[in-house]
Amino acid sequence: MAFNLNIERKESINKCVRFPVNIINDIEKIANENNVSFSKFVIQACEYALKDIEEQKKKSKIKA
Repeated sequence: MAFNLNIERKESINKCVRFPVNIINDIEKIANENNVSFSKFVIQACEYALKDIEEQKKKSKIKA
């Protein structure tokens, strides 16, 4: 089987974000326990939060 050089890459931008030490420690622990990188965990957490915000906006518009 040949090595696939067509690796799908998503466009990305580097950002420097400061986290409290306790949050870094918690993220690293959970990421390691789930065999994902620190970056992947943070990206997934942010995606979850953004989706949740949109759902809350929709719910509040329905109630109004």
